[in-house]
Amino acid sequence: MAPSSSSTLHHFSLFSLILLISFSSPRTLVLALSKPKPPNSLFLPISKVDGTSLQTTTQYITHIKQRTPLVPVNLTVDLGGRSLWVVIDDDYISSTRTIHNCNSTQCKLASRTRVCPFGDPCFLPIHHPTLGSSQVGSLCDDVISLQSTNANSYTTIPHYLFGCATNYMIVGLADGITGAAGLGRSKIALPLQLASAFKFDKKFVLCLPSSTNAKGFVVFGNFVPNTAVSPVPLTYTPLLNNPVSTVPAPRGEPSYEYFIGVKSITINGKLLSIDRKSGNGGTKISTGHPYTALKTEIYNAFIEAFVREAEAMKLKRVAAVEPFGACFRFGPAVPMIDFVLESKNVWRMFGANSMVKVGNNGVMCLGFVEGDYDEMTSVVIGGRQLENIVLQFDLASSKMAHKLYLHVHPNQLIQGRIPQGCRHEMPIKSVQVQGSLIKAGKQEDLTELMMDRISKGERLS
Repeated sequence: MAPSSSSTLHHFSLFSLILLISFSSPRTLVLALSKPKPPNSLFLPISKVDGTSLQTTTQYITHIKQRTPLVPVNLTVDLGGRSLWVVIDDDYISSTRTIHNCNSTQCKLASRTRVCPFGDPCFLPIHHPTLGSSQVGSLCDDVISLQSTNANSYTTIPHYLFGCATNYMIVGLADGITGAAGLGRSKIALPLQLASAFKFDKKFVLCLPSSTNAKGFVVFGNFVPNTAVSPVPLTYTPLLNNPVSTVPAPRGEPSYEYFIGVKSITINGKLLSIDRKSGNGGTKISTGHPYTALKTEIYNAFIEAFVREAEAMKLKRVAAVEPFGACFRFGPAVPMIDFVLESKNVWRMFGANSMVKVGNNGVMCLGFVEGDYDEMTSVVIGGRQLENIVLQFDLASSKMAHKLYLHVHPNQLIQGRIPQGCRHEMPIKSVQVQGSLIKAGKQEDLTELMMDRISKGERLS
């Protein structure tokens, strides 16, 4: 009787294993059997730090491990940053840090406009995400370690490229922060450098927390938000390339930040026009701005239209509180703000993202501010309007998706699910779905009711 194919395969596999053991050194065999599986995705936790009199703006904070030996390093999240950068001072001790010279392959990867007259170190522009200032640093590499979503473990990258900055860049950062985690479109920012190292998708997912008690996250790589948590589908819009950098940079360098096309803004369905002038116009998405900033002409029209709609909804206007232009007594509902995108999708901002609670006297302010006179973009969508929204950036396809009102908690990322704690903290009492008022005592209950209605095909109104 002829042996079965499965029996033959079993004997062949056993013979192959015997050969491997016979002709391999003990070290080679151990490495072959213990080589860890490369991660499908990597994870950074995010927390929120509110502004104070000394540190004037809200920041979103994360941490990695870096150096040899590894030590924790706290960083502020910079969505449009061209690189990870860290302040190099007497406390930076590592046996594996390397400074690259201007003629190196690494410098060619990091800078399109480098000039190397004397073989100097590779100079790298380093941008401060909250102050808007820049300095020239050096391109370095060192060991970094990030948490993997495959299991509750860390993955190490031995020669990760980053910017070495001076102590000057600490000014304006939250206490204990010594650098920034750049998530921009540069080849040496975290998304593309990690994708290159581990051959996973050139994508990342971002969710910013809305309070100092909540948790957010960034996930790099092959990770898709779980539709079982929220049945609302991802809606995509193209990412636009801005050929002119909006932060200080060498002449001729494009922007590494994220821009989308916003065709118009509506308030309760009523239209405002947007300046879409090429280069200086458009809409930037930024974690360095605590609130959405609008060019003066747009801002004035926006405030006027919002106040008109708010008063029609019986909201009582009160004295404005800096830096906001319109404040009200807290009410059951506020005007709905829609950003109408080039893809014809709508980015809808509910009260939890559009309003900011001020003090403890029942006052809320419209969380949009007038842009700086030297701001190069007409609209900058800031951190408050990004909170509790899952944003997926697909760099390979140059598109962005947003998913509203998820309950997320970073610990569940380890099990491959969207987390359950990046949640709204403002107590919205009700919302309308196709003209029907939904009421709830808690934000969590309201969100679940709202998602249930949307999953049945009903529209928010």
